[in-house]
Amino acid sequence: MFNNSSKILFVIILMLGSLISISSNSWLGAWMGLEINLLSFIPLMSDNNNLMSTEASLKYFLVQALASTVLLFSVILMIMKNNMNFEIKSFFTSSMIFSSLLMKSGAAPFHFWFPNIMEGLSWMNCLLLMTWQKIAPLILISHFNMKFLLVISIIMSVIIGSLSGLNQSSIRKLMAFSSINHLGWMLTILNLENSIWLIYFMTYSFLSFCLIFMFNNFKIFYFNQMFSLFFNSKILKFYFFLNFLSLGGLPPFLGFLPKWLVIQHLSLNNQYFLLMILMMTTLITLFFYLRICYSAFMLNYYENNWMKNIQINYKNYHLFMIFSFFSTFGLISISMMYSML
Repeated sequence: MFNNSSKILFVIILMLGSLISISSNSWLGAWMGLEINLLSFIPLMSDNNNLMSTEASLKYFLVQALASTVLLFSVILMIMKNNMNFEIKSFFTSSMIFSSLLMKSGAAPFHFWFPNIMEGLSWMNCLLLMTWQKIAPLILISHFNMKFLLVISIIMSVIIGSLSGLNQSSIRKLMAFSSINHLGWMLTILNLENSIWLIYFMTYSFLSFCLIFMFNNFKIFYFNQMFSLFFNSKILKFYFFLNFLSLGGLPPFLGFLPKWLVIQHLSLNNQYFLLMILMMTTLITLFFYLRICYSAFMLNYYENNWMKNIQINYKNYHLFMIFSFFSTFGLISISMMYSML
C-alpha cells in the first residue's frame, strides 16, 4: 500500500509524536502527541499481503482510541476541578489517567488486546509495538505517585505474562506475553530509579531486535519452523537459542544485567514481597524458554530433502553473529570493564 519512503516518513512522525508526549508540560499536549503517534502507526500496520494486519490495525485503533478518550475525559475533569471548583476527587481522575496509560502500554489488567494484535503484524511492526510504542506511556506513568495501583499492575503483569506463555505455539504470542512480563519489571523500577529503567528498556529492546531480526530473515512464526531450520549451520542454531535464554534473564547472559540491577535496588529498599513475586514469575518464563532450547539442542529432528537446498544469507548471518555475541557475552564484558575501572 505504501512505498518505503512513505513508511520512513510515518516512522519519523511516529517518533516525533512520542517525543511531543514526553516533552509536553501539560496533559493536553501529551494527549496530542499520543494521537499523532497512533495515527502514524496505523498506516505502518496495513499490509495488502496479510489479511490479519487489517484486523489488527482496526483492533489497535479501537483500543488506543478508547484509551485516548478516557485520558482526554480525565484531563477535562481535572481542568474543570481546578478552574470551576467542581467537587471531583483527584484520586478518581488520576486513576482514570493512570489506567488509560496502562492500556496504551499493554500492561495488565488491560493487556487483552496486545497478544491478538501482535499475532496479525509483521515482525518489524511487532518490534515497534514491543519497544518504541511503550516509551511515551511509561514516561507519563512515571509522573504519578500511585503506589497501590502500580503494585497491582506489576503483580498482574508478571503473573499473566509468565503463565500465559506456557501453552503457546505461536512465537509472536510468546513474545507478546514475554513483553508483558518485562513490562512488569520496567514498571517496578520506573518510579524508583529512572536510570535503571533506561538500562532495562535499552537492553530489552536490543535483545528483542536480535531475535526479531532472525525471525524476519527466515520468516519464522511458529516453533515447529525453528526446530528444523538450522541444519546448515549448527553455530547459528546455538546462538539463536541462546538469545532466548538471554531474553529470559538467565545468567551469565546480557539479559540478566537489568534484572540484576532491579533485584539489587529492590533489596536495598526492603521490598522483598514484590521481589519474591518478580523472581518466581521469571523462573516460570525461564522454564518455557529452557524447554524450547532443550528440545532444539537435545532432540534429533529428521531432515527433509527440500531442506538441504536452503542457503543462508551470509551477510545477515555475520550481522546476527555480532548481535548474538553481545547478547551472550555482554554481561561478562561489562563486568570485566567495571572491574578494570
